[in-house]
Amino acid sequence: MLVEGPVELVTDDGVTHTSDRFVVAVCACRRSKRYPFCDTSHRRRVRSDDSPESQDDSR
Repeated sequence: MLVEGPVELVTDDGVTHTSDRFVVAVCACRRSKRYPFCDTSHRRRVRSDDSPESQDDSR
């Protein structure tokens, strides 16, 4: 989620995080190593055997 800055965020544990950037990407998936700010960790996905590429289409 993009938020116009500057931004001050307070997480569930009471810690305050600030950013003075013009636009801030806030993490919604909780995978970010920079949480509560997004680091695009949500883009890295592990493919399972259920993926369409791994299925045999020869029926």
